Amino acid sequence: MPDTLTLLGLESSCDDTAAAVVRHVPGQAPVILSSVVAGQADLHAPFGGVVPEIAARAHAERLDHCVEQALDQAGVVLADLDAVAVTAGPGLIGGVLSGVMTAKALAAALGLPLVGVNHLAGHALTPRLTDGLAFPYLMLLVSGGHCQFLVVQAADRFTRLGGTIDDAPGEAFDKVAKVLGLPQPGGPAVEAEAAAGDPLRFALPRPLLDRPGCDLSFSGLKTAVLRARDGLVAAQGGLTVQDRRDLCAGFQAAVADVLAEKTRRALAASGMAVLAVAGGVAANATIRARLTAVCAAAGARCVAPPLRLCTDNAAMIAWAGIERLRLGLTDGMDLPARPRWPLDDRAAPMIGAGRKGAKA
Repeated sequence: MPDTLTLLGLESSCDDTAAAVVRHVPGQAPVILSSVVAGQADLHAPFGGVVPEIAARAHAERLDHCVEQALDQAGVVLADLDAVAVTAGPGLIGGVLSGVMTAKALAAALGLPLVGVNHLAGHALTPRLTDGLAFPYLMLLVSGGHCQFLVVQAADRFTRLGGTIDDAPGEAFDKVAKVLGLPQPGGPAVEAEAAAGDPLRFALPRPLLDRPGCDLSFSGLKTAVLRARDGLVAAQGGLTVQDRRDLCAGFQAAVADVLAEKTRRALAASGMAVLAVAGGVAANATIRARLTAVCAAAGARCVAPPLRLCTDNAAMIAWAGIERLRLGLTDGMDLPARPRWPLDDRAAPMIGAGRKGAKA
C-alpha cells in the first residue's frame, strides 16, 4: 500500500447522489480534492418527502456524472486512484445498491481495492477529516434517519451509549414541516419559521427526560405539534402565520432541550473531554448553540464540521475508506448493500427499530 492514498468515495444512501476525491499523506491533514453533491429535493418536493423508487432511479442516472465531475474538479484521472470507497448501508436499499454496484464496477475494471463504508461511520469519522480529532471521542450523530450517542474508539470500533427509540430528529423536523404546510426538506424550513416565533407559547413535551440514560424519542413530540395544530384549526378555522412560527419555535426548542440534556448525560457517562456533532440536524444554529453551551458547562470541547460536511456527502465516505484501508480492511465483490447496519453490533437493538433488526 502506498503511503499517500487517493480515494474516490461514493454516497447514495438517501436522496443525495455524491462523489468525492480525498487524498491523505501520513503526518499531514487530509485534503478534500473535490466534493460533488447532486441533490434531489426538486424530485421529491411534490410528494412531501423522499420517495425511495424515485431516489433509486435518480442515483442510477446521476452517479456516473457525479464521478466524472469529482475527478475533473480534483484534477485526477482514474489511474491516480488507490481504492474506491462506497456507502454500503444503512439506507434506502435501492440507492445503496446503485452506489455499491457502481463502486464494484469501477474497482473491478481498475483492479483497485473496494472498501464498503457504514454511512454512520462516515459521519462519525468526519471530525477526524476536518479537525484531526484523536481517538477516543464522544459523537452525537443527529440526522434525518439516525440519532445516536457513540464513543468512537477507532475507525472500526464504536460503542453506543443511547439512541432514538422511534423517529430521528431530522425525520421529526420533516414531518412537522409537512403538517404545518412548509416545504421539504423540513429542517431549514422549520428553523426559518422558528426564528420569528415564540418558543414558550405552546407547552410541548420533552420526551424521556423523566427517565435515566441517553435514549431519545421524538415521535410523541411530533404528535403533540399535530394536536396543537388541530386544536387551533378547530378553534379558529385555520392557522395564522404567527401560529405556525410559534409552533415551529416551540418544537425546535423542545428538540434542543432534549438533545442538550441527553448530551450532558452522555458526557458524564463516557468521561470524554470532546463532543463531536455531525449529521444534517447539526446544521441547525439553535441546536448547535445549545450543545456548545452544554460542553462549555461540562468543561468539554465541542467540535462540529462545516455545514457542507454535516449533511450527506461523499468526502466523508472517501475519508472513512482511507481509515479502513490503512487498517487493512477491504471488501470483495460480494460486498452486500444493507438497508440496516448497526455500528455497534454488540449493543441490543433499539426498541423502536422494528422486527427486521436495528436500523443503526
